[in-house]
Amino acid sequence: MNGRVNHQKHRKGRIGLIFLCFSCFLWPSLSSCSKRDNATPNSQVLRLSQRNEPATLDPQLATLPDEFFVIRALSEGLLAPAPGGGAPLPAAAASWSASPDGLVYTFLLRPEARWSNGDPVTAGDFVYSVHRILSPALAAPKAALFFRLKNAAAFYRGQERDFARVGVHALDDHRLEFTLEQPMPDFPALVASGPWIPVHPATIGQHGRIDQRDTPWTWPGNYAGNGPFTLAAWRPNQEITVTRNPAYHGAAQVPLQQVRFVAFDNRDSEERAFRAGQVDVTMDVPFTKLATYRTAQPPVLHTVPLHETRYLALNVTRVPLNDARVRRALTLALDRTALVEKVLLGGQRPALTFIPPGLGGYQAPAPPAGDLAEARRLLAEAGFPGGAGFPRLELDTWVNSPVLEAIQQMWREQLGLEVTIAQREARIHLAALAAGDYALGLVPAIPDYDSPADLFERFTSGHPANYPHWANAGYDHLVAAAGRLDAGADRNAAYQLAEKVLLADAPVIPLYFNTQNFLVRPSVQGWQGDALWTRFYQNIHLDEK
Repeated sequence: MNGRVNHQKHRKGRIGLIFLCFSCFLWPSLSSCSKRDNATPNSQVLRLSQRNEPATLDPQLATLPDEFFVIRALSEGLLAPAPGGGAPLPAAAASWSASPDGLVYTFLLRPEARWSNGDPVTAGDFVYSVHRILSPALAAPKAALFFRLKNAAAFYRGQERDFARVGVHALDDHRLEFTLEQPMPDFPALVASGPWIPVHPATIGQHGRIDQRDTPWTWPGNYAGNGPFTLAAWRPNQEITVTRNPAYHGAAQVPLQQVRFVAFDNRDSEERAFRAGQVDVTMDVPFTKLATYRTAQPPVLHTVPLHETRYLALNVTRVPLNDARVRRALTLALDRTALVEKVLLGGQRPALTFIPPGLGGYQAPAPPAGDLAEARRLLAEAGFPGGAGFPRLELDTWVNSPVLEAIQQMWREQLGLEVTIAQREARIHLAALAAGDYALGLVPAIPDYDSPADLFERFTSGHPANYPHWANAGYDHLVAAAGRLDAGADRNAAYQLAEKVLLADAPVIPLYFNTQNFLVRPSVQGWQGDALWTRFYQNIHLDEK
């Protein structure tokens, strides 16, 4: 099966999140940094570090940036994010328009667009893909991203049985129409997100039912995509190889002949491989080596502030976290600046509000001031003066992080509370968050598209990513009202009110806004990424001069 043999038995060990390991390393010489092994000059073979093994290459089941790194090389949606942010760019669709009331969007597909097996890309393929991701039995983790379509949520929940009533229709082979439940000015940005990437109906049908998970359609030799590359090989926990797709409509803008996603267990090993000439772009840099790269080789070090919030979820169904005074006390006792400047050391920014600044043009409200005296007063008012009688809570994570140890120490010293840290396998950790089987949990919030709406909606009542299991009708109303407004002062003000409610009731504790530090070999020309962990493969070429 061309590198895919025994893939299924590796699945349990392949799920992970892109997080920092925070280990200390000794600094070796940079003298070998110019080598390029395992590739001939001008071969146009790009080697990328892949920190976490993809659990799937199915765009409708994927959740992690690592998975979409590969998927976006293999397939594309109607639109694509713009590398510099802002309005999305045409991809499988050449153009689109909205009705005057903002309820109907029409997309014109490129007539030259083809699947990698040569089949034309049609509007019917996108209708099929929406049907598939909304099929309840598929249990697609990002199905909620389609609930903006008319009757989509009702169909997913079994309240509407006729998919023809869902707001997606093929007007002909090249015209696709979406009807929304309510106006959404950010709809084009939503359409550019990864889960909106289509699947090839015939390939899905050849290997199983429309709503069947874990079929071999994503294996090399089976995969049909509509993107710039095709899947050539997948050696689990070693390497995924994709090769240039000559049938891609934009093939002229793809100089690379091949991309290899090379697996590494940690940032220390990938940094050593970078210096040895075995990888061209890393995922990360050991924080102990950042200062040396800044001074010794600044051109190879790239630092990108991300629209990503690392936060603690507080399970409001658990005693004593069901008391807002306790949640506020835990929040006020943390020094985020110290976490960033004394522990992380990688250019991260303290998160005193939840939504990353600048996401979709959003500007956060003035953050509440930290106040240790108020934290202690609230804890005492809740019945735990000086921490007396407070139960020992467990802080769950999937990675051993000094950040959590620092938080543990702050709560002990400032409030007299004892918290234990429990590390779980990533998939178990995420399942526990969704099921409410935890007290405190470390969570990354990475928006699926360039809009504050995505993160705000995650904390509305009943949303699958509402890990605190929090419900506030006033918050739900504010978020819904803001989502109907065009980007600008009015929408910003409405979202600011929603964020104030979120921060005041404190079902989450924002910790920091993440930053990616990574290495790019000087021979890599045209490398582009964005603040949402998106990678762009067009117009990259290797210059070995």
